[in-house]
Amino acid sequence: MIKPPIPDNEQERLALLYELLLLDTPPERRLDKIVEFAAAEFDVPVCLISLVDAKRQWFKARIGLDACETSRDVSFCAHALGGEDVLLIEDALHDPRFHDNPLVTGAPHIRFYAGAPLIMRDGLAIGTLCLIDTRPRTLDKLALAILRSLRDLAVLELGAQQAEASDA
Repeated sequence: MIKPPIPDNEQERLALLYELLLLDTPPERRLDKIVEFAAAEFDVPVCLISLVDAKRQWFKARIGLDACETSRDVSFCAHALGGEDVLLIEDALHDPRFHDNPLVTGAPHIRFYAGAPLIMRDGLAIGTLCLIDTRPRTLDKLALAILRSLRDLAVLELGAQQAEASDA
């Protein structure tokens, strides 16, 4: 297993994540609806809005997974932070970064992963909107465009929550 790389802008990224006051907050109906829709649209058992801090990924919204967080060291989402586009893993068993990851070799037995970075202001990614399946698969251009649009909606909602929190 290859641990996720630390982005060059990690200190700025973490500062923004903590400034947004989103970690360890109650579920938000609007974000829950995004993951519910995405899971149904893509026919995947797991969909998450994952926020990645220094040591863990915490799930702001989730469907199909009981855990509310995992270690950053085993996080697929942390691998997606360094890119601007969707990280697509068609079959984790055949990817050297993930083939021996405990989330692949054990529950939840991840095979497919598609993670769209949640890019906030200044181009800083605080997490992902991700799709997970227990079987290998791929996404065509239209599906990738839909995932990007849902990611953009999640970013807008996360920004709106931060604005509401600062107004309170």
